[in-house]
Amino acid sequence: MKVPKPRSDTGRKNLISDNLIELRRKRKLSQRDLAKELQLAGCDIDRNVITRIETQKRYVTDIELKKLCQVLNTTFEELTHETSGD
Repeated sequence: MKVPKPRSDTGRKNLISDNLIELRRKRKLSQRDLAKELQLAGCDIDRNVITRIETQKRYVTDIELKKLCQVLNTTFEELTHETSGD
């Protein structure tokens, strides 16, 4: 029996897409720049992965969440916070 992958109440694959876009832009980073920073921090993510996360086409691992918080200099709570519109 195939177990369905988890999704939020709204059907989203991850909780961070909107916040990731906002934090990345606030820090004036392109998707490519963010991917480069993540790679330097030891996380094997390229620009295409960033795009897939931001467009809700990819789940995010706990390890990736930790590295994103580190590189974006933010907290887990800020990165995963869902706005009331979600």
